Amino acid sequence: MGNEQEDKEMEMGSIVVEKVGGRSSVVHCFSRYPVKFIIPKKVGSSRTDAVWVYALNYGGGIVSGDQILCKFSVGDCCTMVLTTQGSTKARVGSNALLAIIPDPVTCFSTARYYQKQVFNVSSNSNLVIVDWITSGRHESGEKWDFDLYRSINNIFLEGGEPLFLDTMSLEKEKIGCIHELVQDYQVIAMILLLGPKLQFVQNLVQDKVKGIMSEQLQHPSGALSHKRNEAGYFISKPSLMTSCSVFGTKKTILVVRVAAMTTESVYKFLQEQLAPLESLLGVPPYH
Repeated sequence: MGNEQEDKEMEMGSIVVEKVGGRSSVVHCFSRYPVKFIIPKKVGSSRTDAVWVYALNYGGGIVSGDQILCKFSVGDCCTMVLTTQGSTKARVGSNALLAIIPDPVTCFSTARYYQKQVFNVSSNSNLVIVDWITSGRHESGEKWDFDLYRSINNIFLEGGEPLFLDTMSLEKEKIGCIHELVQDYQVIAMILLLGPKLQFVQNLVQDKVKGIMSEQLQHPSGALSHKRNEAGYFISKPSLMTSCSVFGTKKTILVVRVAAMTTESVYKFLQEQLAPLESLLGVPPYH
């Protein structure tokens, strides 16, 4: 009971999507400083049944001391798209689809950033999660110069059974210089696809990821970055590395990992891999 009361006091926003007149509709919307929701009446084709929610922070970003908790509920057979990143609790109903497709987190020098996303799903819920971070403000000379970045994504089935538990943690106190760990790579990303509605997307993405890495191995010259090391020798690295894995007892979760040298290359990767979602969301993500 104490945790519920604490969450309620910290809650900055909440949205409930249910079927109204046969279409996904927002039946509850609440937000308070520093969060604001924008819900356009129409995104993409009118034939697509999807609610798009744009979450904004006043001032354009998160500052020291900000604690933001948002809760979302997507009713049975509904579709919702959320274009923000932060601490989130969401319930995804039967045959429902929730897509979280934010821009990347960019941490300032010495920043400490923590987010936790918890999703409660049914056996036939559908979920898209994009979770990614850049190395920092390059124009200010900041590359992996923050003190802490920790992102947690936990998915639970009805009854609290864990389905997917994932944590990415970059902490300067524990691992030392983050830049030495990731070297020339400036972006790290995870893409997760869950559910029967997304099976066709999972199949396409797996084939594309295998194709990308095969192409780099067969024709490395155009896909590799060549730099001199401290001894003066040229070393070659893929400018974008990616892999995919299938999880779950019924192989219902596809997780794609990406490391890249530029933010632009990851945007392009996301555009290409998630383009098939247009039929479900109304417009393709990241276009």
